[in-house]
Amino acid sequence: MRPLDPLGASGTPAQSDLNLLRTFLAVYRSGSFTAAAQLLGLSQPTVTTQIRSLERQTRRELFERLPRGVAPTAVADELAARVAAPLDALAEATGHGPRERSRAEPVHLAGPAELLSTRALPALAPLVTEGVRLRVTMGLTDPLLEELRAGRHDLVIATTRPRGRTLSAVPLTDEEFVLVAAPAWADRVARRPAADGPAALHDIPLITYAEDLPIVRRYWRHVFGRRLNCRAAVSVPDLRAVLALVTAGAGYSVLPRYLCAGELASGALVLLDAPEDAPINTGFLVQRPGTSDNPHVTLVRDRLLEAGRTW
Repeated sequence: MRPLDPLGASGTPAQSDLNLLRTFLAVYRSGSFTAAAQLLGLSQPTVTTQIRSLERQTRRELFERLPRGVAPTAVADELAARVAAPLDALAEATGHGPRERSRAEPVHLAGPAELLSTRALPALAPLVTEGVRLRVTMGLTDPLLEELRAGRHDLVIATTRPRGRTLSAVPLTDEEFVLVAAPAWADRVARRPAADGPAALHDIPLITYAEDLPIVRRYWRHVFGRRLNCRAAVSVPDLRAVLALVTAGAGYSVLPRYLCAGELASGALVLLDAPEDAPINTGFLVQRPGTSDNPHVTLVRDRLLEAGRTW
């Protein structure tokens, strides 16, 4: 059986293969056979049959079947990157697809778990009540940007500006990082001589987001002008968990101010340091230029940019 050739041997579109690719792209973007069937006006068994046919042609598994929906494999990511733009352009040229998709397609939004949970999603709540549908993915910036290039997401909140010209990025918000601990630890630090500086923290457990301490190391370089020479007592890949541990008295950490503003206001946490020039990280809202026919993507984008000015 030959590998899939979307243009056929003669260089002209093979209609059966185009139908399979349209179905594949709908499943890839919607995340389930059922949702794709609704978008395409097909039955769910038809979508399932077409995906199986495409998998037989490619001799590769395209989707991992999950209890709820499907997850694309690396092969599916690569195929989507190849066919998304041509299929979208063909649908626009023939007057089919974009208008119908825009009524039903959810907006695929991705970004850091903490910023999405505490800032972005609450800001989008009014749009949800007005009928905007969201599909949210949480993760690290670099993998999410690669998935955006492949067409898996519509918008990504990134902690760094993407390189190259394939993606469009606009500043969304600035994160100020603060050095914090529970009051009991702050009192202990305050009793140390001022000359000790950051060395006063060496006996206090350090709670971090990652084993290589990226946020804390950056704070040390920016504020203290020196390298951090200690290891984490706890490493947990969720800043909300770091916040919970520090608030419970487990130790100290460096956190975005927005994430711990409530605890600072209530006194549950206190600042261990108040530099005039605190380290700041800019977050960006990223999308592929000119690729979405879904007007809800624009609504979500504009709402996030508006809300970001107040974060």
